[in-house]
Amino acid sequence: MNASPHARALFSRLRYKHLLMLVTLAGTRNLHRAAEALHMSQPATTRMLQDVEEAFGCVLFERQARGLKPTALGAEILEFARRALNGLDRCAEDLDARRAGGYGHLAVGAIMGALPDLVVRAIAESKARQPGLQLRILGDTSDQLTELLEQERIDVAIARFTQPADLGRFTFEPLGNEHLAVVVRTGHPLAGRAAPDLAELVAEWPWILQPEASPARVALEAAFARRQLPPPADVIECGSVFAMLQLVQITDAILVLTEAVVRDHLRTGLMVSLDLEITEPLTPFGMLLRTGQVPGAALEGFLGLLRQQAAGAAA
Repeated sequence: MNASPHARALFSRLRYKHLLMLVTLAGTRNLHRAAEALHMSQPATTRMLQDVEEAFGCVLFERQARGLKPTALGAEILEFARRALNGLDRCAEDLDARRAGGYGHLAVGAIMGALPDLVVRAIAESKARQPGLQLRILGDTSDQLTELLEQERIDVAIARFTQPADLGRFTFEPLGNEHLAVVVRTGHPLAGRAAPDLAELVAEWPWILQPEASPARVALEAAFARRQLPPPADVIECGSVFAMLQLVQITDAILVLTEAVVRDHLRTGLMVSLDLEITEPLTPFGMLLRTGQVPGAALEGFLGLLRQQAAGAAA
């Protein structure tokens, strides 16, 4: 390994317990509480912090009236510490699974629109092929999933790029796209009406929408702009898909979500689609890996299954 002199010095001085101390101190912002959490004395914790700052050659925390605050360099080192500790935790989980006769551990993060058609099917096939593989699925928004991926808390994110910086942090392989559906509860006054007027819906009915920065909201507002309509004034903005699905069933609001998310509710008759098509495309979603990440056998197999599912859905 071609390491710099500073890196070689850190190899000889830095330990995982030092990284744990930094993360604990960042969480408590107090040396006394950090020492208690680490089951150490406060003087020993103070000496450890001084040793770590000396090793890195910079001040990592500054004292303020409300406690300790990471410096700019300290914040960068804390991100490294969190990634290292998460990586160690994942390694320990994988070893435990293999000692128990399994095939290791795999953590998958996915946006809601990718879960029903691609991710769940690939997970089921992975489990059928490797019954001893320990699997964890996390559903969240793309911005949250990319943070989990960077922190090494998940192995792969099925999501979208959310900011220009993602291009340098992650590799991306597209899998597919989503289409928006406009739905209401069964028995709603608009149910069954042929080609309802969008201007009337915007002016006279409440809407349940995802947050403004979400891809679905951006596409919907582009549809309003194309038709020279203002956004709805009566909006319940909600970041929880589960809450949105519950709200639309007990209100007269109009819900806009991706077809994959509402499909089962439409099939069971809990909701009905309006005769209204939103043609504005969402940005594609796909497989996100950390730049330079080398997939293990379990992850490589799962990625292959995702590609197969995506190819089958596109056929």
